Amino acid sequence: MNGLLGFGRYLYAIVILIFGSFHFMNAGQMAGMAPFGGEFMIYFTGLALVAAAVSIFLGKLDKLSGVLLALMLILFALMVHAPGLADEASQQTSMSNMLKDLGLAGGALMSAALAKDSSVIG
Repeated sequence: MNGLLGFGRYLYAIVILIFGSFHFMNAGQMAGMAPFGGEFMIYFTGLALVAAAVSIFLGKLDKLSGVLLALMLILFALMVHAPGLADEASQQTSMSNMLKDLGLAGGALMSAALAKDSSVIG
């Protein structure tokens, strides 16, 4: 049972890594979604997603990366997806994306809570 539960960390890291790689593959298309910074911000957040995934996968500074990842995902939900809730045409898509990011933020916080690396955040 512990092996199956431990696999969740790797599954989560793989999903975050894939989302990070999407930022690099589609930066031009995603730039319009960034509230500021355009393509630079897409590349920057893509790098942050990849770094968090590697950290979680390797179990190094994973508590810190989980907390920072959760913060970034909550900011995505509030700054990128929440404004779309006012537009009736994109309301359902915005809500789905906002809930996805909030769910992933919850997973990042759970990952941080279970991390064995307690040297950075008490």
